Order: sequence, then structure tokens, then C-alpha cells
Amino acid sequence: MSNQKKRNFQIEAFKHRVVVDPKYAERTWKIIEHAIHEIYNHNASGLSFEELYRNAYNMVLHKFGDKLYFGLVTTMSAHLKEISKSIEVAQGALFLEELNRKWNDHNKALQMIRDILMYMDRTYIPNTRKTPVHELGLNLWRDNIIHSGKIQSRLLSTLLELVHKERTGDVIDRGLMRNIIKMLMDLGSSVYQEDFEKPFLEAEIRLNEEIERVAHYLDAKSEAKITNVVEKEMIANHMTRLVHMENSGLVNMLLDDKYEDLGKMYNLFKRVPNGLSMIRDVMISHLRETGKQLVTDVESSKDPVEFVQRLLDERDKYDKIICQAFSNSKTFQNALNSSFEYFINLNSRSPEFISLFVDDKLRKGLKGVTEEDVEIILDKVMMLFRYLREKDVFEKYYKQHLAKRLLSGKTVFDDPERSLIVKLKTECGYQFTSKLEGMFTDMKTSEDTMQGFYANHPELADGPTLVVQVLTTGSWPTQPTVTCNLPTEMETLCEKFRSHYLGTHTGRRLSWQTNMGTADIKATFGKGQKHELNVSTYQMCVLMLFNNSDMLSYKEIEQATEIPASDLKRCLQSMACVKGKNVLRKEPMSKDIGTDDAFFVNEKFTSKFYKVKIGTVVAQKESEPEKLETRQRVEEDRKPQIEAAIVRIMKSRRVLDHNNVIAEVTKQLQSRFMANPTEIKKRIESLIEREFLERDSADRKLYRYLA
Repeated sequence: MSNQKKRNFQIEAFKHRVVVDPKYAERTWKIIEHAIHEIYNHNASGLSFEELYRNAYNMVLHKFGDKLYFGLVTTMSAHLKEISKSIEVAQGALFLEELNRKWNDHNKALQMIRDILMYMDRTYIPNTRKTPVHELGLNLWRDNIIHSGKIQSRLLSTLLELVHKERTGDVIDRGLMRNIIKMLMDLGSSVYQEDFEKPFLEAEIRLNEEIERVAHYLDAKSEAKITNVVEKEMIANHMTRLVHMENSGLVNMLLDDKYEDLGKMYNLFKRVPNGLSMIRDVMISHLRETGKQLVTDVESSKDPVEFVQRLLDERDKYDKIICQAFSNSKTFQNALNSSFEYFINLNSRSPEFISLFVDDKLRKGLKGVTEEDVEIILDKVMMLFRYLREKDVFEKYYKQHLAKRLLSGKTVFDDPERSLIVKLKTECGYQFTSKLEGMFTDMKTSEDTMQGFYANHPELADGPTLVVQVLTTGSWPTQPTVTCNLPTEMETLCEKFRSHYLGTHTGRRLSWQTNMGTADIKATFGKGQKHELNVSTYQMCVLMLFNNSDMLSYKEIEQATEIPASDLKRCLQSMACVKGKNVLRKEPMSKDIGTDDAFFVNEKFTSKFYKVKIGTVVAQKESEPEKLETRQRVEEDRKPQIEAAIVRIMKSRRVLDHNNVIAEVTKQLQSRFMANPTEIKKRIESLIEREFLERDSADRKLYRYLA
């Protein structure tokens, strides 16, 4: 390796001076001005755009931006004044054709000019807060053409005359009409509204004028007739056009939250037959399409909390529209509900995501949110819950997530937790929430049990503290019973608790769920640094081994703890491979755990916190295998419910045909889930085999109940 000393050079400041010929700016501008003339005169083919760009670039660089900008304004204005004259002299139908042709020419010219002056657009214009080139070109067209004294009123009258001709049965050039309207929109919504839309949409004013006329000097009987004529001419004949108008129709109003405009449309359309139906149908179509895009978006599904929040935001948006613009119409509320029910069920993970959203809101660490705020959020969640067709799937996930919150002490709001269960109970009945309520009962009973345990064993006050949560089988999510070898001091405590509990409760059996427990351990590292580690039971079992050993192999840890291999690897990975949590170190260093790895206490471990959480378990979106397993459990849980519904129906009806059994079972169970007709048929076959039902000997599709 060379010993030559490496030198670094850094430019602190650099000043560069140039001398510019005073006539340079004038000569350069003349070149650019000539090019603009050629562009407008359709002679741009002989121009060198690279050279023109460089000339414009140099003018800005040498501080002649003002000359370039204001020269552009003057040159373009002069050309547009000439264009205005050619449009003014066009007669009859040629007037709109000439306007449209010149507008297209101007846009092409504007694009070429903007390319030449790109550097001015990027530097000079933002720094001086001038209008960008493209917008400037549109403004100059508006001021010199559209608002020209001889064009503005003529343009309006021509457009309204064409609308009138089409009303009376004449054929007009709709393509040309659409181009002119689009031009007005491109010039800004205010131009479109002032120069066309406002005169076109004077229906409400005209109606009021006619009614006032009747009041002053016509026969009162004329009012209804005149109103009907005006409503038909000004509203009914143009409903479809108004609703679907490009850039300003109903969909645009919905997208842009135009409450006032939506309210005006609602009040006008309710005057005519099928007017509100048209608004409702377009709203449903738009809402279903946007909702479908939302729930099927792959990126959105990656974050369940964001997924649900977007649904709630969409619901709030349309609630506000219906309340403020559509007179809180029940018809529109029903349309909103049916649309949400349609698209929320397009994503099979909606029940899981809604439960995860609740978990996020009720978990500890939610800052700046009061219980009242959470209550409002839960009411909105219940609204989404009502749309679910598979409410039992939500129940399954909610039960899992609630269990994790309760057992890990991560629920920050106890009242909202219970409040949501009350809401679910009101919505779906006692059976839906009985197991959830049982979980809360177990938590309270466990507190009382521990108080009794320590009251009977005062000698344990100075040793490790044991907290046992006794969970009733059936109330909590099914967990496989996995044992492991606890540290001696904890094993002794657990046996004392077992003796106490079984001594006070007869006929019961305890099985330890070590995979669901946690522990707090006080640890001292290399330089006397002390920390309190919050770990899982498995992690505790591993760490306590190092009180008697400096180094342990993977196989030694596995043999000593008897923790299942997959769990042990995750446990060691979280303690040896995660930065900031690495209380152990491993050899060789890698991100994965191998069966030949060796483990040591990381004497160099440091943290700015005294209490360090390692491997905190949080609810998260299920993997595909877990999702499949949950779905299978749901399907198994549905079987007895379907059978119970069949028996209830047949016991009441005694004899019923197959199709009616399917229909009534589906109806009975729809508050919990949509029963699959194939599964109902299988349950019927099972009940026939067990002699609850029999088929009619003459009609195989007829079933009889056997008492």
C-alpha cells in the first residue's frame, strides 16, 4: 500500500466575473423575437431550437431576464391582437371553426416558446414571482381573444343558440362545441363559469321570475303550467348533459366537495320526475368504482390501519355531502350504505383489517387521544362492522387481538374496550360477545386469585413476584399447549401456585401456557451497567442459563430449555441479532440462527433507557398460512351454527322443501355470516345421517323433522 499522504481540497468560495457587451442583450432578444414571429407564422421548421434555448439561457444568466420576459409579453400580445381580428371577421358557422383553429395554433406555438424559454421558466420566473410561460400564454389569449369586445358576447350568444337549436331538433357539431367548452375550461374555471355556465344555468332564477310574474298579473292557475314548462325546458331536457358535463358534472362536484353546487343541483333536479334518481344512480356508480379501487389496491392492503382509515374518510366525506347538499335524504343514505356494503366485502381481509384498526387505537402508546375521541372512532368502526357479511370472521380476529392486549397489559382504555363489546352485543346478540365478556371476567378473577395466593404465602414477599392469569378454556383463542423448562426458582413458585389454586377450586385442571407469558429481569452488564429487561417467558428461560455459563451452544440451550426449535430460533434472533436489543452476541455473526452457533452475554450492551423491551409482541397482519388456518377455524365454527339453525327451522315447520331451508337458514344467519348453500346442504346430510331429519319417500327435495 502506498504511504503517500492523501490530500483533500475543498472549494470554500469562488467568484467568477465576465464582461458583457451592452448591445449583446438587444441582439440576442432580436433573434428570439424573430423566432416567435416565425413560430406564429408557421415557419418554425428552419429554426434551431438548441441555439434559441442557449440564447435565452444566456440572457437570463447575464441578468437580462426582465428584457426577455416583457419582450415575450409584448410580442405575444401583438400576435394575439392580429389573431383576434381574423376571428372577428369570420361569419356564421365559420366563427367557432376559426376560433377553434386559432386556439389550436396558439397552443402549439405556446409549447414551442415554452421549450425555448425553459431556463427562464425554472429560474427567473420563480425568483421574481412572475407568471409561468404557459399560464401567461393562456392569460393573454383570454384577455386579447375571449374578452375582446367583439368576441365575448358573440361567443356566448353563438353557444346558447347552438344549445337551443339542438333542443328544437336541429343537428349541431357536438365535437366543435365540446372543443370550445374545453377551451373555456383550460382558461380557468372562472372563465368557464362566467362566460358560459352562469348564463346557461339560470333555470332557478327563471323559475322564480315566472312565479313572481304570476303573482303580479297572471291568473294563479297559470303558475303550475308555467312552472312545468320552465322545469321541462330548463331542467328535464338537460339533466343528462348537466350531470355528465366534462370537468364540471356531478362526479367532479363529488370529487371536489362542491357542497353549494351539489345543493343547487339537488334542489333543481327534485322538481322534475326521475331527477333525484339520476343523481343517486351516478353517485352510486362513482362511489362503488372508487371504493372498489380503494379496497383492491395492493399498496393500501399493506397497511391495515391506513386501509380502514381511508374507508372512514370516504364515509365521512359522503356523510357530509348528503347532510349538507342532499337534505340528509334517506334515499341517498341508503344508497351510501348499499355502496359501502358492496365494496367493503370485495376484500376478504376487511374483517381482519378492521380488528387491527381497533387494536391500534386501543393499544398503549396512543398519544394525545382522549377516551371520548376513541369512543367516536369506535362508533365509526361499528358503522363499518355493520357492512361486513362475515361478522364471525371479525369476531375471530377481534378475539385474538383483544387477548393479546389483555395478556400483555397493552390496552390503555378499559372503558372503551368494554364499550365496544356492549356495541357488538347490541348489534349481534349475547352469543356473539359471551366469550369476549368471559375474557374480562377471567382478568378480574385472576387479580383476586393472586391476592389470595400472596395472602396465604407471606414468606414469598421478598422473592421473585409471580403473576398468573387463569384463562377459562373456550373463552380465549385456542392456543397449543407448549411446555418448556422454567428456571428452578420460577418452577418452585409455579408449583406453589398450582397447589393453592387446586386446593381452592375442585374439579379443575391447570395447563401452563408458557408461550404466552412475559417476565421482567434485572440484568448487570460488563461495566456495571444495570437494566431491567422486559422479555418473553422463553427469553427469560434462555437468559437465566447464562448465570451459570459464559458460553452456550444452540444445542445446549435447546436441550436445557426444551423450547420448540422454531420458537427458540426466533427467541435467540430477537436477543442476538436486533440492534438496540442485542443483550446476547453470537458466533459466527449473521442475521439467522444456526444449530452450530455459540452464544455469549453481550457485555458491551448499552441503552439510554433503564427499562428495555425485547421482542414485544404486537398484533400484525396474518401471513397467508395463518390466514388459511384462521379461515379453516371459522369454517369449522360455522358448522354447528348452521346445524342449529336448520334444527330450529325444521322443528318449527316440521316439513320443508330444500330451497326454503336454504333461504331460511341464510336469513337467520346473515347477521353473523353469509352461509354457503353447499355447506348448508352438507349439514342437512349430516343431520339426516344422525336421524334429526329424513327425506320424504315421494319427494327427495322435501325434508321432515324427526322428533
